[in-house]
Amino acid sequence: MELENEKNKDALKMAWSSLQTRVRKNKLGGGKASLKKQEEKGKLSARKRIETLVDDPNSILEIGALAAENMYQEYGGCPSAGVVVVVGKISGKRCVIVANDPTVKAGAWFPMTAKKNLRAQEIAMENRIPIIYLVDSAGIFLPLQDQIFADKEDFGRIFRNNARLSSMGIIQIAAIMGSCVAGGAYLPIMSDESIIVEKTGSIFLAGSYLVKAAIGENIDNETLGGAETHSGISGVTDYKVENDTAALAKIRSLIDKIGSQPKAGFQRSEVQMPKLELENIYGCLPRTRTQPYDTYTLLDHIVDADSMDEYKKEYGQTLITTYAKIEGWSVGIVANQRKVVKSKSGEMQFGGVIYGDAADKATRFIANCNQRNIPLVFLQDVTGFMVGSKAEHGGIIKDGAKMVNAVANSVVPKFTIVLGNSFGAGNYAMCGRAFDPRFMVAWPTAKIAVMGGSQASDVLWQIEKASLIKANQEINQQKEDDLKNNILKRYEEKTEILYAASQLWVDAIIDPVETRKWISIGIEIANEAPSNEKFNMGILQV
Repeated sequence: MELENEKNKDALKMAWSSLQTRVRKNKLGGGKASLKKQEEKGKLSARKRIETLVDDPNSILEIGALAAENMYQEYGGCPSAGVVVVVGKISGKRCVIVANDPTVKAGAWFPMTAKKNLRAQEIAMENRIPIIYLVDSAGIFLPLQDQIFADKEDFGRIFRNNARLSSMGIIQIAAIMGSCVAGGAYLPIMSDESIIVEKTGSIFLAGSYLVKAAIGENIDNETLGGAETHSGISGVTDYKVENDTAALAKIRSLIDKIGSQPKAGFQRSEVQMPKLELENIYGCLPRTRTQPYDTYTLLDHIVDADSMDEYKKEYGQTLITTYAKIEGWSVGIVANQRKVVKSKSGEMQFGGVIYGDAADKATRFIANCNQRNIPLVFLQDVTGFMVGSKAEHGGIIKDGAKMVNAVANSVVPKFTIVLGNSFGAGNYAMCGRAFDPRFMVAWPTAKIAVMGGSQASDVLWQIEKASLIKANQEINQQKEDDLKNNILKRYEEKTEILYAASQLWVDAIIDPVETRKWISIGIEIANEAPSNEKFNMGILQV
């Protein structure tokens, strides 16, 4: 057993190391040469700006470090979607920080750049925390304008959110630290306050070349929209500073003066370490994703020691529902049990599958947590709901619908950690992205898909086979094996967690030992947003 744990640890650590290699490369943005040019202009890099701004660079949560990974290759790629988004403390207050990376295509906006910015604004809205924009962008990446400009969740939505954030009383501060052109000029000016850096910062609807072409006026960019112009003539900006460092210091000073607001009132007590060493959590998950394991062992690495009060332990055992503490915060945990268990009727139930009794239990537990103002944590390793005649006759669809309804209507903050599989309707019932978790992160072992690779490839092969037969093509065993393997490979590539991270289906892929940290900081952030909403599941078939 000890040897098996060591092999599991090694496999997970290798997967994490491989992902970290990609993250380190992305942190170089457009590369070392581009970073050097930035420095020669007297400007800090996007990440250096963030490090200078926050109280402690080691305590930030980065969102979407792998966004746009392996995308836009025909244009040279777009590391981290060309924008760095973090949640960190500034002058003691948690803030969202959005920093354009001008070393990546001059900070131009790709479709995934817009999606990542919208996610940053969503975090600020949901948690009612300030959002800081460090602006340095050439505007929309024109070759892809049709994918970013006109739709509901495209570029324009960012300005709509600027207006909504302001109306909600959520503080927005923008620092213009480089180019800010065309439609992008509205973002800092729709913020509550704006800072502009002398010589390097500029803001205008149209640059000097376009002005010349449009109306024949000869003017340089600095006179058109530099710091002197907007601080002393137009009054567009509120503060003029001499360099990046001064701009960041001004932001810290402004944040430092913000008054306190009422909290959501989530319960926190003294922090206790888990029962089992956190470092040993790497050995909890088997290398083979179909192998069973005991989720209770994993929980003993995550929750504060002796803090669990399990709800309906003997009933619906393929889901664990328990009150607990994580770094002192009270939480309600819904976790898939991955070992085979025996039901109340003596039937053996598969681990990782949600049965009707488990869904019913989870529905009631979620309602309890809402009644008691306890945040919910979902630990996903789910292959879906139980299928077959017995399950259907027992009303699995109705039981599953009740659980999905409870998750959808939950008003306490939800946090989702994808440990392993996240398949089919199980993704929804266990609070997937569509159900608004405040943060959704994943371990390197995670997979997200409508179903497992082997099942999906069998279905896709039957469709492919029917097409070949219809076309009177001969199918021998070798051809069948080759086609099935090719289908499986293509499908599996899009179930890997790297693909999910590139699409921003998850906020981050995390080191398993940081699970407690992400949940704890997440609740701390959510505690900034008191809510008067009441839990109501509406009309539901009981």
